[in-house]
Amino acid sequence: MTVSVESRASKQAKKVALWLATFLLMLVMCVPGLWVVLSAFRPNREILAKPPVWVPEELSLVNFGKIFGFGAEQVGIPVGSYFTNSLIIALTSTVIALIIGVAGGYSFARYRFRFKGGIFLGLMLFRAVPGIALSLPVFMMWSRLGLVDTKLGLIIVYVSLNVPFTIWLIDGFFRQIPQALSEAAQVDGCTRWQAFWKIEFPLAKSGIAAAGVFAFLTSWNEFALASQLTRSTDSKTLPVGLLDFTAQFTIDWAGMCAMAVIIIIPALILTFIVQKHLIAGLTFGGVKG
Repeated sequence: MTVSVESRASKQAKKVALWLATFLLMLVMCVPGLWVVLSAFRPNREILAKPPVWVPEELSLVNFGKIFGFGAEQVGIPVGSYFTNSLIIALTSTVIALIIGVAGGYSFARYRFRFKGGIFLGLMLFRAVPGIALSLPVFMMWSRLGLVDTKLGLIIVYVSLNVPFTIWLIDGFFRQIPQALSEAAQVDGCTRWQAFWKIEFPLAKSGIAAAGVFAFLTSWNEFALASQLTRSTDSKTLPVGLLDFTAQFTIDWAGMCAMAVIIIIPALILTFIVQKHLIAGLTFGGVKG
C-alpha cells in the first residue's frame, strides 16, 4: 500500500514538473512576440529606454495611424499596397499548390506507376533545400524571363516551395481512407471522379485544410526569396516592406512593430477559422498507412 502511494505521488510530481517545464518553455517562446505586440502600441522613446520598460506607461494606436497615413505624423510607406500584394500572392499560390497537391497526393496514395518512390523522394529532397539557397539561381533565371519584380514570379516560386510538402501531407490523409469506400461507390454506379469528389474528398477535407494553412503561412511570411525578387511597390510583400522602416542611421522600431502586428493578424484569423479542421487533419494524418 505504501509503495502504491509513493508511486502515485512520484507520477504526480513528474506530471507537475512536466507541465511546469512546458509552461516555462512556452513563456520563453512567447516573450519576444509579446514584446513586439506591446511595442506596436508605444512610442520609440519607450522602446529604446534603458533599462527596458516592460510595462508600457501608455498604449495608443498612433503607430498604426502613422503607417496608414493618418494623424499629424505620417510615414511614407504604402502599407496598403504591400498588404494587397501579400494577399494576392499568398492566396493564389496556396490555391494552386492545393490543386496540384490534392492531385499529386491522391495519385501517390492510390496509383502504382514507374519510379513512384524515386519521384516522391525527389520531391521531399527538393523541399529540404532552404529557400535562401535558391535565391541566386532563381534570381538569374527570373531576370532572363522578365519575372523579377512581378507578382507572377513570386507566385511560381511559392507554388514550387509548397507543392512537395502539400503532396506529402495530403498523401498521408488519403492513405488513411479505405480504398474500399471508393470501390463500393463505383459498384453502386459512381464514376471514378464522382467517387473521389463525393466520398474521398469530404473525408480528406480536414487534411486539405491543414495543408492549405501551412501553404498560406509559408507564402505569407516568406522573406528571403521575396526580398531578392521584388523591387517596387507593385510586387513587394509585407515582410519585405519591414525594411522600409530602416534608414542609414535610424530604425523606426515602433512603426516596424506595428507592421509586424499587421502581418500576424491575418495568420491568426485564418488559423482560428480553420482550427477545427487543422487539429483534426493533423491528428488524422499523423500515421501513414
